[in-house]
Amino acid sequence: MAKNVVPEESRRRRRPTRQGTVLSERLIVETALRMVREHGSAGLSARRLGAALGADPSTLYRYFDGMDGLTLAIGDELIGRALDGWAATGRWREDLRSLGLRIHAAYLAHPQAALLTASRVTGRPREIAADEAVLGSLRGAGFPNADAVRIYHAYIDQCLAFSALDAGSLALTEKARASDEEMWESTYARLPAETYPNIAATAGLLAERMPHSAYPGALEMLLESAERQLPGGARG
Repeated sequence: MAKNVVPEESRRRRRPTRQGTVLSERLIVETALRMVREHGSAGLSARRLGAALGADPSTLYRYFDGMDGLTLAIGDELIGRALDGWAATGRWREDLRSLGLRIHAAYLAHPQAALLTASRVTGRPREIAADEAVLGSLRGAGFPNADAVRIYHAYIDQCLAFSALDAGSLALTEKARASDEEMWESTYARLPAETYPNIAATAGLLAERMPHSAYPGALEMLLESAERQLPGGARG
């Protein structure tokens, strides 16, 4: 049975930890992010996190509903970092482009945490704020509710899918990542045109483009497609 999470006002530790710090939800999340960045998701446990904070591991359960609750808080923190400094302008395509790129960048800044959280629905405040902003931009642009939800679904899943894909590449060792990127020149560029005419014709372009994320281009395609679906009176 899951333990009950202590209410916010009652769970703050008044006494400093052995390291002289006062625990807070934010401090725990930031420490967990650092541990995941340095050791991967396998390196995150209540015992190790407690040791890093100088606190008893059981103290963490006053702040989160187990380690899964902490995982959701990490995901919400990444979304929050994307929202920091972002504000809607009323120009829906520009707003959704900038927000999508910011979310993607926030995940790639912590690739191990991105792999851990990109597929999760946190239900926490900053994720909810991001969802409200996306739906507000679409409805404000003139999309009917059903279309707004359909485009929102494609928009957010595209962003999270590319975040996980690109984070997976960044989480590789340098040697493995370099080997993957070199494959476009060491293998694809040398394929015979007689057998692989299309690859041979585009080999140079493939070698130039493929090591980079396709997300910005895919996002632009999605937004262009969405704009074509606006009711005639709202288009433009």
